[in-house]
Amino acid sequence: MFFKQIKHRGDNFSYIIADVASKEAAVVDPSFNVDAIIAVLKDHNFKLKYIINTHGHADHTAGNEELKSAFNSKIVAHKLSHVNHDISVVDGDRIRLGAISIEIIHTPGHTPDGICLLADGKLLTGDTLFVGECGRTDLLGSNVNDMYVSLQRIAKLNDNIEVYPGHDYGSFPNSTIGREKQTNYTLQPRTLQEFIQFMQTP
Repeated sequence: MFFKQIKHRGDNFSYIIADVASKEAAVVDPSFNVDAIIAVLKDHNFKLKYIINTHGHADHTAGNEELKSAFNSKIVAHKLSHVNHDISVVDGDRIRLGAISIEIIHTPGHTPDGICLLADGKLLTGDTLFVGECGRTDLLGSNVNDMYVSLQRIAKLNDNIEVYPGHDYGSFPNSTIGREKQTNYTLQPRTLQEFIQFMQTP
C-alpha cells in the first residue's frame, strides 16, 4: 500500500492511499493541499478513484471539486454529511482500492458526520482524535456525549495501530493508539459525566 501524509499549506493534513498494483488511489481531506496532492498523483501515475471527507468542515473539504474535476473522481462522505458527495457511507462500510480495503468507523462528536478510516494498520482520525488532544465539542453540531463514545471506541483498537490526525497540532505528525492512551489527556479513564465536566473546563 502506498501511503503519504501531506501538509502543504496551513496545519491541515491530507492523505493519499493507493494500491500500487492497480494504481487506484484515494485522497482523504484534500484541504488546502491540492497542488501537492496532484503532483504526487501524477508522479506515481495514480488514478484518483475517491475523495473521502472525514467530516464536512470547509478546511477539510476545500479542494474536493477541483480534484473531482481534474480526475473524474467520486466524493465519499458519511450519509449525514451536508457536503456535496457522490457516495454515502455508514459505520462498517468498506471502500476498496484494488486489493486495499478501507473500513469506515463512524465517530461523531466533533461533527455528526465524523468518520475515521482504518486501512492496513493506519487510522486516519480527522478531527476526532489528534496527537495529544481530541476535537472540539463546543461548535455547532458538536456533541460531547458522542465524542466520549467515539473516543472510547477508538481506545479499544489495537495499541499498534498508527494514528494519523486531520491537523498538525501535536508534538509529532502521527502516533499510535498505545502512545495516545498513555499520553493523551483526553483518553484518560473517565466516566461520561467526568468527561463532560473535563471538556467544559476552560
